Amino acid sequence: MQKWPDIFVLRWLVGLIHSCRDIFEKAVELPRNIKQAFLLILDMVYVTGAMWAAVALPWGHTNFQLGPVEWACGVATIIASAIIFLRLGLYRAVVRFMGQQTIWALITAASYSTLVLGAAVFFTRADVPRSTPFIYWLLILLSIGGTRLVARGYYHAKVRAVSENVIIYGAGQSGRQLLHGLHHGEQFHPVAFVDDNRRLQRSVINGMHIARPEDIEALVSQYDVTQVLLAIPSASPERRKEIINSLVGLPVHVRTVPTINELLAGEASISQIRDIDLDDLLGREPVPPHPELVDRCIADKVVVVTGAGGSIGAELCRQIIMSGPRELILFDNSEYALYSIERELRDTMKRLGLQLELVALLGSVQDENRLESVYRTFDVHTVYHAAAYKHVPLVEYNIAEGVANNVFGTWYAAEAARKAGVETFVLVSTDKAVRPTNVMGASKRLAEMVLQGLAQEDTSTRFCMVRFGNVLGSSGSVVPLFRQQIEDGGPLTVTHPEVSRYFMSIVEAAQLVLQAGAMGTGGDVFVLDMGEPVRIVDLAKRMIKLSGHDMKHVLPVGGDIDIEFIGLRPAEKLHEELLLGTKVAGTGHPMIMRAEEECLPFSHIQGLLDTLRIHCDRLDCEGISSVLSSAVNGFGDHRVRYDYLWTRQGEKSAIASAEISNVKALFPDSF
Repeated sequence: MQKWPDIFVLRWLVGLIHSCRDIFEKAVELPRNIKQAFLLILDMVYVTGAMWAAVALPWGHTNFQLGPVEWACGVATIIASAIIFLRLGLYRAVVRFMGQQTIWALITAASYSTLVLGAAVFFTRADVPRSTPFIYWLLILLSIGGTRLVARGYYHAKVRAVSENVIIYGAGQSGRQLLHGLHHGEQFHPVAFVDDNRRLQRSVINGMHIARPEDIEALVSQYDVTQVLLAIPSASPERRKEIINSLVGLPVHVRTVPTINELLAGEASISQIRDIDLDDLLGREPVPPHPELVDRCIADKVVVVTGAGGSIGAELCRQIIMSGPRELILFDNSEYALYSIERELRDTMKRLGLQLELVALLGSVQDENRLESVYRTFDVHTVYHAAAYKHVPLVEYNIAEGVANNVFGTWYAAEAARKAGVETFVLVSTDKAVRPTNVMGASKRLAEMVLQGLAQEDTSTRFCMVRFGNVLGSSGSVVPLFRQQIEDGGPLTVTHPEVSRYFMSIVEAAQLVLQAGAMGTGGDVFVLDMGEPVRIVDLAKRMIKLSGHDMKHVLPVGGDIDIEFIGLRPAEKLHEELLLGTKVAGTGHPMIMRAEEECLPFSHIQGLLDTLRIHCDRLDCEGISSVLSSAVNGFGDHRVRYDYLWTRQGEKSAIASAEISNVKALFPDSF
């Protein structure tokens, strides 16, 4: 029989707790000025209650009488406390984000309020116990500070219930700054530091324990961690790769803070969390640039970048402005791409205080007269020719336009440079130009041969070209595609289980192009020692695992993502090459080689170009393929099968022929 009152009391307490929670959540949603007024009123209630308790506790009873003097002391303390609390900014601080500074402000405010009460009691000789100010100080600090701490704790507990548990890898300054930033957000809840510095291990920073790297797997399981955030911006590339490799097998999404160079340049902040850099996916060291080579064709010179709005062209422009050119001319046929890169460069120049002329020009590289006019008018010294159609299937679907842009665009741009007396002309080429199986690669190889032929002529212009593999992060490249497919839940589409490619970062590719211009003597083909090619399926598996997913087992982070093999695209090769032969020579750069390849006399090349131009004007894809086959080594067995215009014309021609045959069969005497 005695259990019923206990159950009633318990239910009453639970209901009271829920009611208080609802009131608190509704109060949080109120406008800020109303919440500040409410806190001020609540604090004054605490001040009043603390003064009453400070008198009642020493006397041991509550049936005491206060005279006019004591009432005056109390009113004065309340008014003075309100003014003090407002002046010290107690209501400007956001309760859920209160930290050490706010706690000190609370202690200061409570102390000043106590001094006011003590002074009032002393000078008016109020009839209260001598211990009243001391008890008052303790009570006011506990009530006002305790209320805020409870509200802060409730808010963080609520946020923690919906936020992701993360581990911060790196307990140095960057890790501590990241921890501070995450505490002011709602998306992530840090549960531990991990650091390989033995002096820091087993210690505590801001309430967070620092664990060893060997313990990270146990921490992931214990705290249901979904992400590991790398806060090691100053770590060497080798160390970063070791750490990333150690995390690949864990069911966590690996992300990072910006690099130390980006932090020092003011381009990013520690709190900006992002996916790991593309360089970390390469599995090899980037080629270190030689500043003296980069600056040789740029510093205090007039530079033109064709295709300035494209991936490579834009990165070339970003690096060129850092080498102090006199003038940089952006040349592109895409209005939006040109507008975008010009705006970005002007913002960068303003932020870094760079002084140079920046000119944005619309135009096509197939317009030789405009190019020559640009070169002569601006007294151009160096041209980086990055304007090209590079997507293998699209060029295969648009053969005539792809060849016209890649071959004749290069020829016209180079001829205009030769006529205008440009010092250096650098062609951005590709490893697909080596024994190509597709029109894009063949067109780029013929463009290389055009420059090699022009270099044999009597000219003051140094022509050279730089050949490299796939560029991570460029438009249409595999890494952005894989990332999007991972975000969409998969599958990741790979053309073939054995397909492999050479890879480099877009920054590295641009650096190579800039350095090649300084090392060229005429007709040079530069290639990069890119190490071993990377299998695309291995890259896909690595990205899946670093995103916290798995291909075989369902994991708590996001489940499994499949890899789907869709077959090689039109005219796509299984493996790429960088060299036509085996003859290579060293250069002034330890990882850049000069390929020694045979080339045709320019008179012969010019005859091929004249024939090719006729076929392009007629949209004769078979004729184009025939010319490319006769000129480019390895392209002899190509068949035109995918060009949209060519195949549709063939279909219509076949239909017309069939109709004529039917008419002849019906009316044989009419023919």
